[in-house]
This record gives sequence, C-alpha cells and structure tokens, in this order.
Amino acid sequence: MSIELRKSDSGTYRQTIRINQHTVFADVGKELGGDDSAPDPHDLYDAALAACKAITVMMYAKRKQLPLDYIDVIIERDNSREAQGVYVLNVQLKLQGALSSEQKQQLGAIAEKCPIHKLMTAVSTEIRASIS
Repeated sequence: MSIELRKSDSGTYRQTIRINQHTVFADVGKELGGDDSAPDPHDLYDAALAACKAITVMMYAKRKQLPLDYIDVIIERDNSREAQGVYVLNVQLKLQGALSSEQKQQLGAIAEKCPIHKLMTAVSTEIRASIS
C-alpha cells in the first residue's frame, strides 16, 4: 500500500492525496494562510482514530450478535500542549441500539483496542524519509 500526495492545482496549500483508488484532500485554515478547503492533517489524524473505533466496535458487535444499530464517535482535540509533547483526544462514543449497560461497557473496552488507538498510544513509529 502506498499513499501519494501532490500539490493540488487550486489553493495555496491544498494537497491531493491518493490512497489506492481513493482521493482525499488536505489543506490548512485561513489563519495559517490556507483556504480551509479540506481537513488539515491534524483533522485527518484524529478522524483515523474515530473511524477505526467505529469500525472495530461495529465488527465486534456484528460478530457477537449484539444489538448495536450504529455508533457515533465525537472527538474533541486539545492540542494546547502539543509543543510540549502532549496531544489530547477526548473521545465520546454514542452507541445506538437496545444494548444493556454491560454490553455498552464491553463495546467501550473493545473500542480501546482498535488498531489506530494502539498505534497512537502503544508503539514507536519510525519515519524514514528520502529525497529524490
């Protein structure tokens, strides 16, 4: 799998990102000189966590035949201490369906085990860049 990124033809900082057959965009807000035409890289990072938690919970509920109709994930970012190495994501899961309190707790625990959560909290990421 590879991700390819190229400066978009429109906008000051707008980027076109190609992931397999998908195309997404990134930009920065007007306060940073961008056009605010797409999510910024922090938004995409945070959204990866939300999507992973939702998909992980939905897959588990389906496999265990739990009565989960759908899940909403709300993430509030506190990056006020990012420069000091602390990036806080407050995650709220809204589970919809005829679930007992015990089942909701069970699904909450599963959400903590999603692969992106693990990547963000339990692994060391190595980035090897090259220039050509």
